[in-house]
Amino acid sequence: MTILTTLRSALFVSITSALLLSVAHADDALKMELTANKVVKTPEGKVSYLPVSTAPKGTVIQYRANYTNTINQDINDLAVVLPIPANMVFNGEAMPASAQASIDGKNYAEMPLMRRVNGKLVPIPYSEYRTLRWNIKLLPAKKSAAVALNTVVQ
Repeated sequence: MTILTTLRSALFVSITSALLLSVAHADDALKMELTANKVVKTPEGKVSYLPVSTAPKGTVIQYRANYTNTINQDINDLAVVLPIPANMVFNGEAMPASAQASIDGKNYAEMPLMRRVNGKLVPIPYSEYRTLRWNIKLLPAKKSAAVALNTVVQ
């Protein structure tokens, strides 16, 4: 199974949920384009993104979803969710940084996620993150918004 196929199957439910959270619109009001790119850093610190379909363990992959409002009306209060595929681990990098995270796909909170252990709050390891969610307050008519998260192949 390729890197995108794994995420696409998980995204079907997420996209449906995002549309249901938005104001009711025609079925084709929101178009989503998903890409998976290998993150490559040069010795000078410059970052580039190369299309990828399969990758070895340890490779950093960025999943980017571009949401386009296809109608002549603004969409308000849109929640979009990107799942983290089972063979990937979130590395803590999300764009925009306003993403909320979840370890169960139901309860979301600001990052870093925390839990109480022996009476102390400790960060939850990124390896336990399962989905990220962004709240887009306004997606104007005929405009786009993009969200992305970086993962590491396990």
